[in-house]
Amino acid sequence: MRELFESTVERLLADLSTPEAVLDSEGGRWPASLWAAVEESGFALAAAPESSGGAGASWDDLFPVLLACGRHCAPLPLPEAILGNWLLGSAGLEAVGGPLSVAVDARLNWVDGMLSGSLGGVPWGRHVAHVVALVGNEVVLLSTESASTVNEGQNTAGEARDDLSFSGAAPIASAAAPAGLGADTLLQGAALLRAAQTAGALQAVLTMCIQHATERVQFGKPIGSFQAIGHQIAVLAEQVALATVTAEAACAEFAPLRIASAKVCSAEASGIAAGIAHAVHGAMGFTHEHRLHLSTRRLWAWRSEYGSAREWSQRIGRLTCAGGAAAFWPAITAGEFK
Repeated sequence: MRELFESTVERLLADLSTPEAVLDSEGGRWPASLWAAVEESGFALAAAPESSGGAGASWDDLFPVLLACGRHCAPLPLPEAILGNWLLGSAGLEAVGGPLSVAVDARLNWVDGMLSGSLGGVPWGRHVAHVVALVGNEVVLLSTESASTVNEGQNTAGEARDDLSFSGAAPIASAAAPAGLGADTLLQGAALLRAAQTAGALQAVLTMCIQHATERVQFGKPIGSFQAIGHQIAVLAEQVALATVTAEAACAEFAPLRIASAKVCSAEASGIAAGIAHAVHGAMGFTHEHRLHLSTRRLWAWRSEYGSAREWSQRIGRLTCAGGAAAFWPAITAGEFK
């Protein structure tokens, strides 16, 4: 299944998630044709169990999809739709077609069976039809049409991050979260999405740097042949490999230590990679016409979404202290505290 997902999503996004489409989305245009192709592919429903209308794909199966979304700067909430439908399916609810997002910052309260409050920083909130959130120990599905107000915002990459307010809104569906799925699960899932997307964006940055260093000639030879440039690209490659491996390990096993490690590694790699990439490209890389900024602005934006490197490092510290000295080395070798 993973190989099929990888080849299909790569072809789809390479054809439709072009720099022009990405820039159009930053101007506020919804990429309707791209979403239609993605929805037809079934990726948005893939993580939900078959009993809920999905394909029962694992996070490991879907890792190439998340990676490709980052590599091609996909201007749509496909990762969020995957997570939202996975959460709905985990609670025994039907998966939802159409544009779907998730809200980690949910400040909603039940009043006589209705929900009031706000959802903060909803990815693509103004464009999606539905949003999934955790309210107490319940998974809820809300229609964005029932929002009383939508305050539009965006991140550094120009991606929509909107605040939605609700007053006495009836959820489309709700169910108790299953055992083992706590209030922190949605945050961990969102952090996993960003870590995997960041790894994909880092891969794109590395590819652009290698291509530029090979083609750009100074003093009669490609700049990549200069030791200083070659060293910087080698450092960049190390960071890309680290971010990719930790994100893939987190997808292989959805576990707190692995997710925290992936988020920290991807966030740290983002700052290093963006600096190296723009140094290698020189003045050319700072122009709006060059596509480098599409990836580096997403690195800057995604590294802080759903917790900074410092916050996730603190989580790793707390997990380590709670596990105790005897569990430390087994956790390092297993990738999780058992």
